Amino acid sequence: MSYSDFTLDKVRKQFGLTISDKVDIFASIAEVECPQLLTEILRENIPLGLASNTEKSRSEMIIAPILIAVRKYLNNEISLFSGIDFTVDTAQGLNGNCDFIISRSSELLIVNAPVITIVEAKKENINAGLGQCVAEMIAAQLFNEREGNDISTIYGTVTTGTNWKFLKLTKQLVDIDLSEYYINNIGKIIAILSNIVME
Repeated sequence: MSYSDFTLDKVRKQFGLTISDKVDIFASIAEVECPQLLTEILRENIPLGLASNTEKSRSEMIIAPILIAVRKYLNNEISLFSGIDFTVDTAQGLNGNCDFIISRSSELLIVNAPVITIVEAKKENINAGLGQCVAEMIAAQLFNEREGNDISTIYGTVTTGTNWKFLKLTKQLVDIDLSEYYINNIGKIIAILSNIVME
C-alpha cells in the first residue's frame, strides 16, 4: 500500500481522524499581487497544460511555476521538492512519491520540516485526491515529530493546476475547506500558500 491507495474514508479509519468540512477557512488571508513574470508564464503555459490535459503537463506547466513563484515571494526561505520518495512508515502505508512537498527549511538537498504536501488531482477529480493528500499530511506530521520539528499544523492541497482545495491537519483533526480557489484568482492562491508555509 502507498499514499495513492488511500481514500478519505480509509485514511480516517486507519489513523482515527476526525474530518471537518468548513467553508472559507482561508478567507481572512489577503490576496497578493501576482508577480509579472508568473502572469506571463501562466498566460503561455495554461493553454498548453490544458490542451495536453495530462497530470505531467499540468504539473510542469502550471503547478511548478506557481510554487516557484511562492518560493521567490518568500525570499527563497523555503524549499520545494517535486516527485521525491517520502517513505515515512511502510507498515502503515505511508510510503511512495509525493507530487510536491514544501518545507519550511531552506535546505534544498534533503527534506527537512515539511509543512505542505501537494497532490495533483487524478483525472481532474479533486475529491478523489483528498485521501492521498491526508495520508501524506499524516506522514509529514509523523516525520516532523521524529525529527523534533516543532510544527503543530500540517497543510495540504489537492489541485488540478487550475483549481485548488486546501486542507489543514492539527493532531487528529483534518479541516477540509469546501471552497475551491481558481487560477483566475492566482493572487489568493499565492497568498494562502505563502501564509500557511510561514505560519
